Amino acid sequence: MRLQDCLAPETISIRNVMILCLVVCGFGLGGLPQIASAQNLADGLTGAVTTQGDHTAPSLVQTKHALAAGAMVVTAHPLATQAGIDILSAGGRAADAAVAIQAVLTLVEPQSSGFGGGAFALHWSGDSLLLDSYDGRETAPRIAGGDLFLDATGQPLPFMQAVIGGRAVGTPGTLRLLEKLHQDHGQLAWADLLQPARDMAREGFRVSPRLHQSITAVAPSLRADPVAAEYFLDAGSRPWPVGHRLQNPAYADLLDLLMRDGVTAFYAGDIAQAIVDKVRDHPTNPGFLALEDLSRYQAIRRAPVCQAYRSYEVCGMGPPSSGGLTVAQILTMLEGFDLDHTGADASHRRHHLYAEAAKRAYADRARYTADGDLVPVPRQALMNRDYLQRRAASIDPMAASIGPAHAGDWPGKQLIQAVGGDATQKDTGTTHFIVVDHAGSIVSYTGSIESAFGARQMVHGILLNNQLTDFSFRPTADDGTLVANRVQPGKRPRSSMAPTIVFDSPSRPLLALGSPGGSRIINYVAMAIIHILDQGLPPGDA
Repeated sequence: MRLQDCLAPETISIRNVMILCLVVCGFGLGGLPQIASAQNLADGLTGAVTTQGDHTAPSLVQTKHALAAGAMVVTAHPLATQAGIDILSAGGRAADAAVAIQAVLTLVEPQSSGFGGGAFALHWSGDSLLLDSYDGRETAPRIAGGDLFLDATGQPLPFMQAVIGGRAVGTPGTLRLLEKLHQDHGQLAWADLLQPARDMAREGFRVSPRLHQSITAVAPSLRADPVAAEYFLDAGSRPWPVGHRLQNPAYADLLDLLMRDGVTAFYAGDIAQAIVDKVRDHPTNPGFLALEDLSRYQAIRRAPVCQAYRSYEVCGMGPPSSGGLTVAQILTMLEGFDLDHTGADASHRRHHLYAEAAKRAYADRARYTADGDLVPVPRQALMNRDYLQRRAASIDPMAASIGPAHAGDWPGKQLIQAVGGDATQKDTGTTHFIVVDHAGSIVSYTGSIESAFGARQMVHGILLNNQLTDFSFRPTADDGTLVANRVQPGKRPRSSMAPTIVFDSPSRPLLALGSPGGSRIINYVAMAIIHILDQGLPPGDA
């Protein structure tokens, strides 16, 4: 997608790009961390990781935020940051570095994302001045129906009962997304991008405090899977201590295969069969994934969702993610209010206005947003400025609204298929990273396996996702109408992931950001944009 040219296109100046990665550690819980900026390593190349838990690189120094004069890598782990830096230093582009980073994160941050899960990514080309979005969201098995998460009496299963096992495992999409991103925008050989993770898996890496804490939190469910127990627990019992050198030869073998035969080796043959067997043979909670689901899976390049906010253009991911639409709705509803107000009640007023706008946007999200390939999503109506201004007019600047917000109405709405509301709100195990290369190309990437450690099922050195629990457990609402985000064969569950790039002119990115955090991702991203653009806060403070 080319942003509308209001000014003559010009090559991006990295000096003018502010890069922010809101990596909220601890499975997306807690406040925004500061970012640690590495010393410049080569030609203005900068790496950054979060300060919460994974500092093992001696060159890291703590700062409030990170700015780069040449290129930048921002991830949740220093080993992933270093892999990205090495790829850029070898002449790779942002898309190349993204492949290497995700391959390393699959190893060193397995609780959050990986080849057994899915992802969304925005890519801005500094050469062609084009913005693309990539959908690597998991899909439901082709024999899954609306009763997937209902018990024998027709009632929704308890959430964790649905999570652990094979039932909630969707067709993994991460590798197909990375393959497509690399084919479209990469420069280095595919095998070279997986080499850092492959070597690390063979040689081992040190267990970080965060990984140790993450394993400890879910150790009982990991013990239930013999493969996961052997890998994450000492003698299948206690979590490996901080500093233990953890090797993953099964993942190294998988990477060797992917380096030699390409991504198709994951989606067909022995690897695919092993994944299917793991899902379908679970002793208490089997799933329905089939070889056909894997062989037919495709990542999709989609048009991003872009909406003007004051003098800026905010671009994000469209359906099946609700991130771009809901962030756009929140910002547009708040556009008529003075958010840089500096009076004594400024903070309270901002938070009140934000909460009211977010309530209304989330109500629309719950009713209307789902996989647009299978359910009509009224994108234009939801982003219509007149509609959103009417929604904003219902906000009382001095008093909170009572009770839950309701989804909005607009002229012609009766032409849209009636859908019931879905109140599903869940936590997640997710990661986000940013890459900017020397040519000005940017990748803003959010990857996930859903809950921490996904479905707690391990095969070939990777954890499988439980992303299907992002569907509504109930296929119909109380009034009998079908829920837009219900389970359907081949459907992608609604997501809150919100990789975002903000432009201050049609050809000049200003800000790249994203976050983990389940349904709260949207709030983290929208509030950070407000804090930076309206209040002028530096990224670390935002």
